[in-house]
Amino acid sequence: MPSYQTVRHVPHSAEKMFALVADVESYPHFVPLCQSLKIISREQIGSLDMIIANMTVAYKFFHETFTSQVRLNPDDFEIIAEHIDGPFTEFINRWRFHPAGDGGTEVEFYISYSFRSRALRLLMGSVFDKAVRKYTAAFEQRADEIYGTNGGGAKEVIPQDRAP
Repeated sequence: MPSYQTVRHVPHSAEKMFALVADVESYPHFVPLCQSLKIISREQIGSLDMIIANMTVAYKFFHETFTSQVRLNPDDFEIIAEHIDGPFTEFINRWRFHPAGDGGTEVEFYISYSFRSRALRLLMGSVFDKAVRKYTAAFEQRADEIYGTNGGGAKEVIPQDRAP
């Protein structure tokens, strides 16, 4: 099962980075391959915000919609999205935000997925794999656009790239 993990330092606070990633409705504006995102339901359970969302990914003639459950945990600065329905047999995406001493954040990003059909894996596998590797950069760029650059850019701290 393909997976990708990285830790990057950004000059924005953990609160700001959490809010940016939690704003799933904005994904179509900047997330690679994300054509649309529709919130199906939202429920507050204690401090957790639980979202069910449909995301449509598109590339050239290919369009596929999948449903995920997204758990937003602001107390632990953690966001986890898991596959419910769609083209994946498994899909998990985890973000963790660790406040850094300089006022910035160590952003931990992990994604693991497996396509349901062999044909889809062959058709979309390499495109999706390349897009996944651009996700953290897309969020960093969005943070800089919204919050400013604070005099520094992001840097990769611990790359952990694992191929299938």
